[in-house]
Amino acid sequence: MQHLMKDVFIIGITGGTGSGKTTVVNQIINELPTDEVCIISQDSYYHKTDNLSYEQRTKINFDHPRAIDFDLLTAHLQLLKNGEIIEQPIYSFVAHNRTKDTVKTHPRKVIIIEGILIFNSKDLRDLCDIKIFVHADADERLIRRARRDIKERGRDIDEVLNRYQNTLKPMHQQFIEPTKNYADIIIPGGGHNKVAINIVKTVISERL
Repeated sequence: MQHLMKDVFIIGITGGTGSGKTTVVNQIINELPTDEVCIISQDSYYHKTDNLSYEQRTKINFDHPRAIDFDLLTAHLQLLKNGEIIEQPIYSFVAHNRTKDTVKTHPRKVIIIEGILIFNSKDLRDLCDIKIFVHADADERLIRRARRDIKERGRDIDEVLNRYQNTLKPMHQQFIEPTKNYADIIIPGGGHNKVAINIVKTVISERL
């Protein structure tokens, strides 16, 4: 069923791992009626890895743009913009693969797309009405990432630090930091920057 959405407002939010993107997203959402906003997470759109063994999957570099199914992500965003419902994939970071389940996602007035690599796709950038880069110092990001991976993803500290050194840091410098140049708004200090977040909220409420 297609009902063309009038003036869908798409917000792209990126920044390094642990930069405070989620906090920024939540602060924006809290301002909006729940039936007017939906969130699309880049993390749901990692490529299917059915063809790989678990051992091979653990070696995937999830911080490289190649790991993302940008075609599906862009297509889904376009469908939502056209007022159509999508089946958003669900990705398991434990199995390193998509699950069999999906989440029925309805089109909304405001669509927030968030993830560390979203501005690496020109098609995706072109769909965004406003592009936001959340900036935080590297040590801040490492601490947050370590806490999250140990608590939520069952990793140990050595694994987290090795991964940071060998993958996260070089990938951040190569693929994430340069996309700051595409941002309309850069939020330094992550989710703690009330002034910048208020400016974003103002822009959104003017559009709505």
